Amino acid sequence: MPNTACILAIDQGTTGTTALLVDVQGNIVARGYQEFTQYYPHPGWVEHDPEEIWNATLQAIDALFGETVPNIIALGIANQRETTLIWNRETGKPIHPAIVWQCRRTTDRCNTLQTQGLSEEIKTKTGLVLDAYFSATKIAWILDNVNGAREQAERGELAFGTVDSWLLWKLTDGAVHKTDYTNASRTLLFNINNLSWDDSLLEIFNVPKAILPEVYPSANNFGTASFYRNFWLETFGKNISLDGIPITGIAGDQQAALFGQLCTEPGMVKNTYGTGCFLMLNTGAKKTATETGLLTTLACSLDENPVYALEGSVFVAGAAVQWLRDGIQIIENAAETEKIASSIPDSGDVFVVPAFTGLGAPYWDAEARGAILGLTRGSTRAEIIRATLESIAYQSADVVTAMLTDADMTIDRLRVDGGATANGFLMQFQADILGIDVERPAQIETTGLGAAYLAGITTGMWNDIAELETYRSAQATPADEVSTACVFSPQIDTNERNQKLAQWKKAVKRVMG
Repeated sequence: MPNTACILAIDQGTTGTTALLVDVQGNIVARGYQEFTQYYPHPGWVEHDPEEIWNATLQAIDALFGETVPNIIALGIANQRETTLIWNRETGKPIHPAIVWQCRRTTDRCNTLQTQGLSEEIKTKTGLVLDAYFSATKIAWILDNVNGAREQAERGELAFGTVDSWLLWKLTDGAVHKTDYTNASRTLLFNINNLSWDDSLLEIFNVPKAILPEVYPSANNFGTASFYRNFWLETFGKNISLDGIPITGIAGDQQAALFGQLCTEPGMVKNTYGTGCFLMLNTGAKKTATETGLLTTLACSLDENPVYALEGSVFVAGAAVQWLRDGIQIIENAAETEKIASSIPDSGDVFVVPAFTGLGAPYWDAEARGAILGLTRGSTRAEIIRATLESIAYQSADVVTAMLTDADMTIDRLRVDGGATANGFLMQFQADILGIDVERPAQIETTGLGAAYLAGITTGMWNDIAELETYRSAQATPADEVSTACVFSPQIDTNERNQKLAQWKKAVKRVMG
């Protein structure tokens, strides 16, 4: 356990909560994790138990400590975005399970609003598409389906929050109801042009203003934790306390990862490789309209001046490797794919297009379906495995290209994080197909680091971004040393790159429609 000052970061995700202790050099010195349950009450519905999220958070934090607490000077929160909670202000009890960002129960409501011609106003004000993914229709659904909830909401007796607000409420023993710009910008209720809840949007979605939290920049003094020793002693049998620790950083998970990668200047872009890929491009003070179906959103800001970003997602990334393992069963584990892919010189013109649930940006074809193309009698499992890894890089390149087209920018590197970055073959191919350096940091838990960085800068543990960069700097080292930072530089020429991209686009065209 460190004796020096450190930051406690909570990374509250969709399937579990991670707690980190980060020291003054930006090193993760302790980690705790606790899973929680996913509930599926009807097809297409996804829920969490808010109290279970809270308990998982406490357990993750507790796993960091022995009998004593280190010198924690601040606390930061990163969270799954869009997930919607409503609770009673007096009792602090949720009135309904949390409706998770994945839940599709309000799709019909979104379709009705689209037929009323409201999509363009919503997009102009929020930067988002009208979809059940976001919080607004989830809020209205709870208010309309819990007995007496709408009347209570109108009287100001209820509080709405995304998960960050719920954790903040619990951490401060019900004293604080706030959120930050990044989470507010994912609700469909927050005007990203003037940084305020929008009365017209509230009327469209039938959401009372009285239930909404106050909104602040991501780096801000949000409140003070209220954890007395008796609580921790009774709950975990440890004589420790978090009482009095300031909560000074909050951000939605993807924005936190962008900040954790220190992509704080316009033109800097990160990609998080998980089940899907989540790409975000910092566009600075410029709010960029998108013609390719990307999202315009707010990034982390250190003051009241907004920072904007473009966001795009690849639907199927790591999930394609899971399909190789569980679906067609040609691998035993994800780790072996790197060695197999590297064992052959190329994919033999085999292309895998993993459009299992359609294609997202820039194609936007919900009817597209996955395919393996270019098979010959000489094709083997190795070609299919290699082509599957390559498909992750190709799809990411498609989104990066769309971003740069919309933003009229160029980039010289892609910063990456997430579990799949351990695959050196994939990272090298990503650099090859983009024609730029791909930079993998020494510590890939960048979401939690982003929350820690925000909290630490606010409290003065770090002076500025430049100081953090000195701790982050990536050095070129062997790709198999996953724990060490590495820069992957392109190893193919422009002609070969363009040829591969042209073949990929032909493969995508074959599966569309």
